[in-house]
Amino acid sequence: MKKKIEVKTLYGQYIVVLEPEPDMGGYMITVPNRSDVISWGKNIAHAKKMAKEAIELSVEGQVLVAAEKVGEIVFRKQHVLA
Repeated sequence: MKKKIEVKTLYGQYIVVLEPEPDMGGYMITVPNRSDVISWGKNIAHAKKMAKEAIELSVEGQVLVAAEKVGEIVFRKQHVLA
């Protein structure tokens, strides 16, 4: 059964959906207001911690992409040696 909980982050509070993961155990995490956030936690406390981290990284990534689009920052591309 899915559970909805509230998670406090550096960028506000978010509703997080926890769904039991039958194969691995624990909980799959999704965030309705941030479709790019999916994670997993071994129990509810761990799931909340992972959700907080995933939401904060998502917001920070969105800010960086927006800053690059308007020319405020430039990402350097790394060259990978094969």
